Amino acid sequence: MTRLMQRILVIKHGALGDFVLATGPFFAIRHAHPDDQIVLLTTAAFAALGQDSGCFDEIWVDKRPSWHNLIGIQKLRANLRRGRFSRVYDLQTSARSSWYFRMMRGYNRPQWSGIARGCSHPHTNTERNRLHTVERQADQLAMIGLNNIPGPNLSWLDANIDHFNLPDRFVLLVPGGAPHRPQKRWPAAQYIQLSRIISESGLYPVVVGGDAEVDLGREIVEHSDAISITGKTSFADLAALSRRAAAAVGNDTGPMHITAICGCPSVVLFSQDSDPAITAPRGPDVTVLRFPKLVELPVYKVAAALSLR
Repeated sequence: MTRLMQRILVIKHGALGDFVLATGPFFAIRHAHPDDQIVLLTTAAFAALGQDSGCFDEIWVDKRPSWHNLIGIQKLRANLRRGRFSRVYDLQTSARSSWYFRMMRGYNRPQWSGIARGCSHPHTNTERNRLHTVERQADQLAMIGLNNIPGPNLSWLDANIDHFNLPDRFVLLVPGGAPHRPQKRWPAAQYIQLSRIISESGLYPVVVGGDAEVDLGREIVEHSDAISITGKTSFADLAALSRRAAAAVGNDTGPMHITAICGCPSVVLFSQDSDPAITAPRGPDVTVLRFPKLVELPVYKVAAALSLR
């Protein structure tokens, strides 16, 4: 008997680090549903990443309407119901994504893997909030029958970076981070000192980051031999840069997850305000340095961990 194609929904909004750490589950879900139609519900920032991964047949951009936006909520609710999904993998497991479960109330409510109250396959591990994202999602998926979840995978993410005209040997610096959490940032003055050490070792420091880090990159360049390409790189560019770089050092922020997954020797700086046991980047060569207050983390410790060669 021919099996009918099912429609599957995967929910993953972000942020960047969380999104790329979920690529292992993305591929596991695709493998488990080779003949089904899989839809990713995500935010605009990660729609292209989801499409390029090859794991999804459709990408839906979630505008995440506020609780008071009744028209937006009704449109979202209608879309979720019209999707006729037989199963939902909620990899966001937030209050918002659990609210979507309630939106899909009805006789044809799909199977649901997540933490929404009353869902068919709840993640019931009482230690889930103490697990690293990778292990937590693998444990969640095991409860709906998906096992052997691979690690994060960005092998498909690449770009031509010749237009940056970078030297052959360089080290990536990632001095940015969430603007509302400045305590997670090592100060620019320390990055400047580290840049000088990198230059003395015969490598070139290259500062990367988003539009919000352009001024920060300019500050580091003005006081060192660093090169800044902040505000000029796509996610694919970051992956390509990571594969060519001798090393990378940066704060607990999304781009460091890309450097780590792509195999770049990565030194990630954590303060007491985030827990590497739960959120640290994963990759073949990752060193975590944790200091209660990053402003007090000595440059020599970071330089030693970087182990330039």
